[in-house]
This record gives sequence, structure tokens and C-alpha cells, in this order.
Amino acid sequence: MNIDRLIHRIRLGEDSTLELKQVIIREEGKSIEPHPDGLSDELAALGNASGGMLILGVDDKSRLVTGIPLEHLDRVEAWLTAICTDRIKPPLDIVTRHAELPDASGQPRPVIVAEVPRSLWVHESANGYFRRVGHAKRKLPPDSLARLFQQRSQARIMRFEEQEVPDCSFNDLDALLLRRFVKPDPGDPIAQLTRLHLLRLEGAVPTVAGVLLGTLDPTRWLRNAEIIAVAHSGENNDPDKQIDAMEIGGPLDRQIFDAYHFVRRNMRTAARKHLGRVDYPQYHLNAIFEAIVNAVAHRDYSLHGQRIRLFMFDNRLEIHSPGTLPNTLSLESMTRLSVPRNEVLASLFARYYPVDDPALGKSHLMDRRGFGVEMILRESERLSGKCPLYELIGDLELCLTVYAQKQPMEAA
Repeated sequence: MNIDRLIHRIRLGEDSTLELKQVIIREEGKSIEPHPDGLSDELAALGNASGGMLILGVDDKSRLVTGIPLEHLDRVEAWLTAICTDRIKPPLDIVTRHAELPDASGQPRPVIVAEVPRSLWVHESANGYFRRVGHAKRKLPPDSLARLFQQRSQARIMRFEEQEVPDCSFNDLDALLLRRFVKPDPGDPIAQLTRLHLLRLEGAVPTVAGVLLGTLDPTRWLRNAEIIAVAHSGENNDPDKQIDAMEIGGPLDRQIFDAYHFVRRNMRTAARKHLGRVDYPQYHLNAIFEAIVNAVAHRDYSLHGQRIRLFMFDNRLEIHSPGTLPNTLSLESMTRLSVPRNEVLASLFARYYPVDDPALGKSHLMDRRGFGVEMILRESERLSGKCPLYELIGDLELCLTVYAQKQPMEAA
């Protein structure tokens, strides 16, 4: 943060990316001005436009630094964070920094600088939908709001995975992860990655797909891009009966294999030996692997705060994937049609991600034939005698339940 440049910007006054607010603390810290609703509108307006900066502790009229009392600095920051979380939907991610700027007499005064990135989502604040225009916020009329939703891909007219990710740069990508996509013959690596929709041409900014496949920790930018896996002893979701749990992060291919090995580790496989060894695995591992791949490849990454959840019980396994079915797909047509939500991910999984384990019965993470769901249903039912169940839960997630094969001691 360049203090001299900050002072220069304040001297020039507010513009389309700079908002100044004086902070007034009343009743011994019990009340803080400006009003939280109005400030939520200003913050969301920046996020709905090109992003920008809010400086708390500067009078927007006189452009003088008034500061924030040092003993209240942390409380004001917590107040600001609560506004972004509680009064803006979906919550707005900001980066806050403490700084000291000179007041009219040259004395340093504490201020809070909040950087607001251009958001991937459209944000509603306390008084509606706003967007920054010049140095002021403007309420969005219905036609402008519809266009903004289209631009941010929440209307599903544009693919979310191809949108650039604010505050992520080419240098944040991992060179080893990108090697699989870059070939020596076709020329410039950035041009190759751009053709694969992992970068946007303007500025070589990583896309959502680029972050998911090319960074070691996608949750730095997409906090929901992970898998929560929990294994229980029993048939109910009882925290007291958890026997294993993992937060599975990293690039998507690593998430797939880590989740698969979590299931293998916690799955019971009984055996009978009186006529030669016969194993009784709870699940058909090829079907489970396919189900995990599908959940990772087809989930809705634009849903804020929702993660893939994998639950194991004594009698079943559940995979909860955020988002409803894409496009015109239905529960009835899933076995016959292949309509990927994330076309870039599906295409790259099928071309650049070979599977080295021959036991899994496939050459790459995905194939283009579209028989994955049919295989999951067929092989799982053949093993357990009970067909897996796909369910839509409140148009928010797709849940797959795979029933376990009864172990020999459980057989009636």
C-alpha cells in the first residue's frame, strides 16, 4: 500500500473506484456512523461495478483525514466486516488494512483501507441493488440488473467457469500444474492456456477454471471449492459417532483422488474363506470414483458458501453436490443424456487427466460417451441389490445415495 499515492487520491476526491467516509463513534463506542445500511449500499455498488477502495476515517466533503480512535480501530473493523457479511447477499469479500495518514496539522491518524474487488457475483445490499457510476452509487433498474446478472453468469447465459477471478494473477498459478496443458510446439504458453479457457486474454488473468485446476489452493479465491468428507459409525448423522473426517482441498484432480481414497480407507470389506477367499466390499469402487468425478466436474461453483459433502454411514454413502441439474436435464433423462454444466472442466478432464489405475476401468477422469450415470446405477445395484437414488433438494443441491452391500454377518 503506497501511502503517498493514497494521500494523492484522497486529495483529488471520490471517483468511480474511491469512497471516503468519516467515522463518528458515539456513546462510548456503542454507536458507529455512518449508518450500516447506507455503507452496505456503497460497498455492494463497488463490487457490482469494477471494484474499488473504501477509506474509513476521511471526510468525503472536505477530504480531510479525521481518523479513527486507536482504541476503537479493531471494533470498527469488526463492524465493517459484519456489514459485508450480514447486510450484503451474497456476502462481499473485502481486504482490510490499517494505515496512518496525516491530518490537517500533519499528525498521523489511524484509518482503515478496505479494498473491494470486482465481484464474481451480483450483490444485494440493505436497500436493493446498486452499482457505482462516477463518484456515486446508482440503484439498478430492472433492465440494467438483468444485464448485470448476464455478465456475471448467474443467469446461466454465459459460462461461469470462463469468468476471470478478481485479485488472482498469472503468477498465482502453479507451474507444475500447468505443465500438462502446455506443449512445446504450439507456441506461447499464455496463448495456449487462453485457448483452453484457463486464462482471459486481457492481462492473462486466470479464469474460474484456471484457479480450480491450476492453483494449489483454489479456496483462496473460491472459498467453496472443496469437499467435506465424514465417515460415521451407524446410520445417522451423529457428530458423536464420527470415525473419520477430512476437508479436502487443492486442485480438482487431487480432490477427486483424495475423496476416493477416503472412501476406500473407511469402507468395510468382509471376506469368507471356507471355499476360497471371497470379498464383500460395501461399494463398487469404480462406481464411487465415477460419482466423485461427476460431483466435482458438474457442481455449481457460483453458489456461495456451498461445498461438496460426502457422508459415509454403515448402510449407505451420500454425495451432496451444490446446484440443481444444468440446462434442461432432469432426473429421468440423466442416464441417457450428457449435458455438462462446466464444459471447460469436462473437456479438460477428458483430454489432459489420464487415470493410471487400470482397476478403475477408464483411461481419463471423464469420457465423452456420457455413460457415467448409467454405470453408477448398474454396478452399484448389481453389488448391493438396491438401485442408487438421485434426489434434488430444494433446487440447491443434487444428492446421490449409494446403498452398501450387506456384509456376510448381516445377511438374513
